[in-house]
Amino acid sequence: MSAEPESAPRAVFRISPLVVLVALALAVCATPLAWSGPYLWLIYLVPLGIIVWTLRVRTVADPETVAVRRVVGGREVPWSQIARVHLGRARNPASARVSAVLTDGSEVALPAVHVRDLPRLAAVSGGRLPDPTPDAD
Repeated sequence: MSAEPESAPRAVFRISPLVVLVALALAVCATPLAWSGPYLWLIYLVPLGIIVWTLRVRTVADPETVAVRRVVGGREVPWSQIARVHLGRARNPASARVSAVLTDGSEVALPAVHVRDLPRLAAVSGGRLPDPTPDAD
């Protein structure tokens, strides 16, 4: 009997798949406009772009790296190059955007990662990122 290798913790942060339903509803609602004149069928590119954006954009964190995937391209950053995280401004503090500040001072936006996701991101980092939740003591 061989032992199954224990998989390393990994966190995937994605945009809600419900956005695809919203884009499909937008396409249905745009149909009368799209068929009313020549080249107005191009209006369908808007919901198509929303669907591609929703399915493609994400942040994947594992114990070694943080991988950011955008609509076109992406970037993989090792945890050793991340100095800290920066919280963006938002009306609702729980939904503020998060970006990683690298050791050279540049910032990498972490799409689909919000302040409420920081405890999960800290758990995957293996202690490189402090857990922001207060102790239960």
